[in-house]
Amino acid sequence: MKILLLEDDILLNESITKYLSTMGHAITSVRDGNECLSILEKEKFDLLVFDINVPNIDGLSILEILHKQKKVTPVIFTSTLIDIEDISRAFDLGCYDYLKKPFHLKELSIRIDRIAKTATKIMCHKRLSSSYSFNCETMTLYFHDEPQILSKRQLKVIEFLTHNRGFVCSYDMFRESVWDDCDGFVDDATIRTEVNRLKTHLKEDFIANIRGIGYTIKIPTL
Repeated sequence: MKILLLEDDILLNESITKYLSTMGHAITSVRDGNECLSILEKEKFDLLVFDINVPNIDGLSILEILHKQKKVTPVIFTSTLIDIEDISRAFDLGCYDYLKKPFHLKELSIRIDRIAKTATKIMCHKRLSSSYSFNCETMTLYFHDEPQILSKRQLKVIEFLTHNRGFVCSYDMFRESVWDDCDGFVDDATIRTEVNRLKTHLKEDFIANIRGIGYTIKIPTL
């Protein structure tokens, strides 16, 4: 897994980094909240391991910022604190696990492996609206957990938009990713026709048309 570690204790930071690296994980380690936020603006990670009390911006506040930005990444918090309010706040913000210091590095590794198995399933199944979800692994669109029958091209449209939820996908992007198997040039009208045909099958319209640019699926707030 690609992991971002936020730990201000130099020796513990080095120990965790070294141990998890030997377990096959790709570790980026920082000791400052501001530096952590800066990295998160540029890179995506599979897992975040955050100490709560760190310089400048604490781990809970960073998760709160990510939560407001609709950025969802599994988080393990570590701390010497046992304040139930902080623990409760952490889980309310989407924390997956909590380790009280001191802890054995093997225990951290076990927790990470457990999250990796769970996260893989979650990452494959994306919520698109209150009623629709899409399984990227099986290429299946679900309406209230019932599989929907769509054409191969329509499923490619859904898959492409699902992978880019929250971003506007231009017609050029559709040509490169959805109509990549076509020999000739696919014009904008053809793309609009196919997307509109797909939208007529939907009982809940979660695909937004951005006039003159393309389409997007907004990340649902459920």
